Amino acid sequence: MKNLSNVAEISVQFKPEFKLSECPQITNSKQAYQILKSVWDEGLMQFLEEFKVILLNNANRVLGIVDVSMGGKDSVMVDMRVMFSIALKASASKIILSHNHPSGKLSPSPADKALTKKAVEAGKVLDIDVCDHLILIRDEYYSMKDEGDF
Repeated sequence: MKNLSNVAEISVQFKPEFKLSECPQITNSKQAYQILKSVWDEGLMQFLEEFKVILLNNANRVLGIVDVSMGGKDSVMVDMRVMFSIALKASASKIILSHNHPSGKLSPSPADKALTKKAVEAGKVLDIDVCDHLILIRDEYYSMKDEGDF
C-alpha cells in the first residue's frame, strides 16, 4: 500500500476585509450593471468577450466580483465547475452572471440562453440562486431576467 501521508489537505477560506453591512446591495438589474461597469475594463469591452460573476449573500449584499473567463472576439467558454466552486468558497447564496458582447449587439445568443439555463439548473442543485444574466456593451445592458429569458 502507498504511503497514506501523501494526501493533500484541502482548506476553504473566505476572509473579506470589510463588514458585509458596508457592501453594496443589489435590488435590481440597473444596480448590478452599474457595479459591473465600475470594474469592467472598457478598453477590453469592445475587443474581447469576458465573463464575470457577482457573488451575493442572502441579503443581496455583494461579496465580490469574479473574473471567470476571457474569450475571443465573439465567444467565451464558461466552466460551471469553476464558477460554482468559487461561489461555494465565498459562501454565496446568489449569483448574477454577466458577459459583454464586443459586437455591440445586446440580444442574447442561443449559446447565452443555453448557458444561463445550465447555470440555473446547477444552481438549484447547489442551493445557489442565479438571479440574472446581464449582457453588457459600452453604454447599455440587457437583463435576461427583466426580459423574461429565464
